[in-house]
Amino acid sequence: MSELPSADIALIRRILPHRYPFLLVDRVEEIDGTQSAVGIKNVTANEPHFQGHFPEMPVMPGVLIVEAMAQTAAVMVGVTIKLADKAMLVYFMGIDQVKFRRMVRPGDVLTMRVETRRGGGKVWKFTGRATVGDELAAEAEFTAMMDLPKA
Repeated sequence: MSELPSADIALIRRILPHRYPFLLVDRVEEIDGTQSAVGIKNVTANEPHFQGHFPEMPVMPGVLIVEAMAQTAAVMVGVTIKLADKAMLVYFMGIDQVKFRRMVRPGDVLTMRVETRRGGGKVWKFTGRATVGDELAAEAEFTAMMDLPKA
């Protein structure tokens, strides 16, 4: 049995156009084709959103947790169909069934599990679950348009 592919931060940066402070995934593991993957985000106190959300009790904004799940999905697709250095762009089209269950704070390791519900063309649909340890932090369904480079 072979090990599933992964993407370190160097490969992620070759796939995603996002950069600091909006690159929200540090590693993607267990990439099972375009079907599923697991993303890792190490949450640190140095992130700029914590200056205002909230200074006395820093909490990662929920919208950024959903964005981290979407970036995990984009890396999964980019690794599988070999889009490193190809200038892929991804745009949200919809976010549904979002639920936030636990605060995500500096020092947490956020794990994003994403699965493809529909894909293969320009419009893809995913489900995602973000956890800290065994605790569910957020879940969502999201639809994205992937502007894939021409072959």
